[in-house]
Amino acid sequence: MKRHVYSIILALCILPFTAHAQWIEDAGAKATIQRGILATYNLEFKSAEKEFSKIAKQYPDHPAGRFLLGMVDWWRIIIDPDNTSNDDRMLDKLDEVIELCDRRLDKNENDIAALFFKGGSLGFRGRLYAIRKDWVETAGEGKEALPIVMHAQDLAPTNADIHLGTGIYNYYASLLPDRYPVLKPLMLFLPEGDRLKGIAFLESAAKDAEYAKYEAMYFLVQTYYKYENKPSKALSYARKLHKEFPANPVFHRYVARAYMQLGNATMAERYFGEVLELCDAGKLGYTDNMEREASYYLGYFAMQKGKYGQAIKRFVQCDRLSRSMDEGGPSGFMVMANLKLGMAHDALAQREYALKQYNKVLAMNEYDNSHSIAERYKKRPYRR
Repeated sequence: MKRHVYSIILALCILPFTAHAQWIEDAGAKATIQRGILATYNLEFKSAEKEFSKIAKQYPDHPAGRFLLGMVDWWRIIIDPDNTSNDDRMLDKLDEVIELCDRRLDKNENDIAALFFKGGSLGFRGRLYAIRKDWVETAGEGKEALPIVMHAQDLAPTNADIHLGTGIYNYYASLLPDRYPVLKPLMLFLPEGDRLKGIAFLESAAKDAEYAKYEAMYFLVQTYYKYENKPSKALSYARKLHKEFPANPVFHRYVARAYMQLGNATMAERYFGEVLELCDAGKLGYTDNMEREASYYLGYFAMQKGKYGQAIKRFVQCDRLSRSMDEGGPSGFMVMANLKLGMAHDALAQREYALKQYNKVLAMNEYDNSHSIAERYKKRPYRR
């Protein structure tokens, strides 16, 4: 979760800036940009690149086209963050954007388009470094980006699209230092955040922004799901995004997660089932990580219904995937899948197999009282 500290400078997808002389006002170009944005979020990457390349060619001195081409690579990374093959390509494009913006800022320090696209490029570079756990580089990018973004905010304070960046900053700058004290030294020389103001800015962008609304909605999904404990609000935005972009697995999974957090087992099972089917079909972005999560929860639902054989199948699937993924030791999914396997075997009166699973759990790191539960069922078999 550390990476969210540096996503406070997250660039906007594209902004309808108020300084008309500095923005692309051609209706045809704006329509091209909008088509590219929609294609990007729906993972139609080739189509998006085709549209954004038109803008880069038509407006070679404007950073929009190159920046948006970099965002196509960003979403390639988001759907499969363990794959590093797109990193250099994205960074190269953002470097080009920064160089172009610097040339424009040399001529006019208040060039709002240059300010936003430079700040955005630095922000996305920082987010990528955070995913790769290069915290020194991440901190450097965030520190450089913040004054640029704030200067642009001062130039156009009422623009709803701009509220995405300021909303992200205010929210995470307020939230994270208290949750993660180790981060406080990194925030000492940055302005204080305001959590409620941050949410208000994000809601404004999600409602009124012309181009940044989808990114604002995505951040609100994450915020309400992970930090605010408001799954109904997370679900509302996740469902809107999933309806608009049915091919995007990130939004699909958050619908399932939000239903799970709400305790709606019927709908959570339905959506996790859809996710698993698309994983099995090899659909773009439906990764092993998603398959593991879906298989665990489907095993959980099967167990709740007393379908222990089906539950065992799903927990074995979750465990198998975890063993290939958990390089730093057993994950929570691996620990709990093995614990549930023991319980399912006990329910089927397969005591020998159950004890084997409990011993596996005890050999792993503790997760969510896993050791005490395993010890309890070693002494007395699990019965529903």
